[in-house]
Amino acid sequence: MVGDPEQPSLLERWGTFLFKYRDVVFPAVLLATIVVTRPQFPNGDRTADLWLDAAGILVALLGQSLRIMVIGYRYIARGGKNRRVHAEDLVTEGVFALARNPLYVGNIMVLFGLFIIWNAPLLYLIGVPFTLVGYMGIVAAEEAFLMKKFGVAYQEYCLTVNRWIPDFTKAPEALRDIPFNWRRVLLKEYGSWTAWIGTASLMIIAESLMVKPYAEQRGFINGILALMAVVFVAWAVTRWLKLNKRIRA
Repeated sequence: MVGDPEQPSLLERWGTFLFKYRDVVFPAVLLATIVVTRPQFPNGDRTADLWLDAAGILVALLGQSLRIMVIGYRYIARGGKNRRVHAEDLVTEGVFALARNPLYVGNIMVLFGLFIIWNAPLLYLIGVPFTLVGYMGIVAAEEAFLMKKFGVAYQEYCLTVNRWIPDFTKAPEALRDIPFNWRRVLLKEYGSWTAWIGTASLMIIAESLMVKPYAEQRGFINGILALMAVVFVAWAVTRWLKLNKRIRA
């Protein structure tokens, strides 16, 4: 399923590299692509583009909601050990009983939501395959590690749980009697949702200014700026509470 561990595939090697440097590589590639592209309005209609923006926000919110579910019910360390793939235990509870990589599915949905908001052909051409192949590589590297460490137990887990698409029909049984930890969600996710909401807001403002000057849409843009201010204040307060140990998971 994952190949000879002594001869890792090209996809595995790419995934191992990305796992180590993903916090730099993913943002650098995607932000650079956004900067050098221009959004396309459907049929040149800004109103239609606002509906497209709403669709992108919805996709990103669904991805964020999935991440919240995963972390709230059963958290795993996402950074490995020394920025290398690592796991102390084989986690199969919570949302991991519905899919083997639900956090990555959430990440992909958030990124695709941002792509939809910006709606630039070159961004789709570069960003979609880069995102998909990137996460396929990371998963391939993780699977190789987990198979080597957990053997038959991991193999049996793979036979009963989808790699990507969560099977929500299993949710009532899988999530029964597992308490939902909102404090853990807040402490682990406040940076993630601040980042994508801030990025989406800047994209929408940039699109707006390509159509009309600020003076003609002051209320709309100021409303988005006010939302950004609220989100960043919430980020700062949460970070202060975390650093001062006023809130713990």
